[in-house]
Amino acid sequence: MRRKIFLTKRKKIVAIATIVLLCTVLFFYVTRCSGFGTRFEICDDLGGNIFPSVILSLATTDEQVIQPADSVYVGNPKSCISVKVKSYRPNSKVRIKVAGTPFFEESISEFVLEKAWQVYQVYPDIVWKYDALKGNNQPIPVSISIQVELNGDDIGQRVRTFSVRSINECLLGYRDAGRKFKDTGIFFAAYVNEEHPMIDQLLREALDSRIVNRFMGYQSSDTTYVDKQVYALWYVLQSRKFKYSSVSNSSLSSNVVYSQRVRTLDNSLEFSQINCVDGSVLFASLLKAINIDPILVKTPTHMFVGYYLDKGHKKIDFLETSIVGDVNLEDYFPDQKLDSTIVGKSRGQVSQYTYKKSKEYANLQYHKNYEKLKNREPFYMFLEISKDIRRKIQPIGR
Repeated sequence: MRRKIFLTKRKKIVAIATIVLLCTVLFFYVTRCSGFGTRFEICDDLGGNIFPSVILSLATTDEQVIQPADSVYVGNPKSCISVKVKSYRPNSKVRIKVAGTPFFEESISEFVLEKAWQVYQVYPDIVWKYDALKGNNQPIPVSISIQVELNGDDIGQRVRTFSVRSINECLLGYRDAGRKFKDTGIFFAAYVNEEHPMIDQLLREALDSRIVNRFMGYQSSDTTYVDKQVYALWYVLQSRKFKYSSVSNSSLSSNVVYSQRVRTLDNSLEFSQINCVDGSVLFASLLKAINIDPILVKTPTHMFVGYYLDKGHKKIDFLETSIVGDVNLEDYFPDQKLDSTIVGKSRGQVSQYTYKKSKEYANLQYHKNYEKLKNREPFYMFLEISKDIRRKIQPIGR
């Protein structure tokens, strides 16, 4: 009887020892060999793309336009480059080393992951080379190498290739982890550059036309004088003989992110080429420079510029800026024989006529799309370049 009891106890001890051994092996496997226990994954929120216009426009602001894919994160998500790693004990310490590339310096970041058994999305510090980002005018593949230590243990190094997009690509929107579309049309404000060095020269040329004696924004309560200032800007741009260029598509092919090609103010002035987007951001830059509040109005296939005629924003008008270039007016008003009406007229008369027709066309477009703009449907945008926007999005500069 005693022998039988002894054998039973022995079996229990062996069973308990076996369970402890299995748990130890399982713990070792989970924390050292499996999943996110000792490995990590290089992730991003924009389908493997880095947009210089996004990095530059947010560099000095606190705005978080692109939301992290995971709600449990640490670090600064503005870089959009992250590492997913699992902490297997409370207050785990993670050290991330990012190797240098042509677009950023080498950096080392350290974080504390407070919760145990939690997958964290960790955003390391990226020391950007801003001049390199500004100068990138075509998509370039860049291999990013990241090494991670967790609680003092080296858990490996990984490499992932990203596409650094052109400075001329504006991020229109992206789909989050749940495939929900997130509109980022606010980044068009980055291409409105009221502080560009060329602005002063353009304003000087406009004053030399003697259409107005000075630019005073809303200091005059007379809305006709505000409109006269706007026409002076129109006149000087038309004098530069811009050619309409419809190039607007980027080379980006993705079901995660959507982008639009936009010429910077430098590009537009240097090559005297604009499309509806280029003309709108260029004109908005000039309006902002003379303290007239501009608006970028966008539909899925078009953009035009608006402006308030008074400081209280009670009156508004719109311009079809692509007409400032050398265009066929009958493309905009097919039922009217407009080109014949400007034959034999002076440069000033032609400019006034096209300015009037530009406003007519843009106002028609605004009222046609009013409900969709009001409801903020995808790819519809009514973006006031206000002080509030400037606190969120800065011009990308030269």
